[in-house]
Amino acid sequence: MKAPLDIQVNGEPTQVAAGATLADLVEQLALGCRKIAVAVNRDVVPRSNFSKHSIEAADQIEILEAVGGG
Repeated sequence: MKAPLDIQVNGEPTQVAAGATLADLVEQLALGCRKIAVAVNRDVVPRSNFSKHSIEAADQIEILEAVGGG
């Protein structure tokens, strides 16, 4: 069994399973139905690539949620 990866999500230390993708992280954080934007190491990753983008140790991930209002 591989050790979990230590990453940062919105500046907070987080662990994910080795081999996890952005789709796995979004599911782990229960954000699947929300309108979000994700950047990994300052590069925006389109939602269509979440399942293809593997997370690496020490990645800096920022997740932003679109909020409507008036």
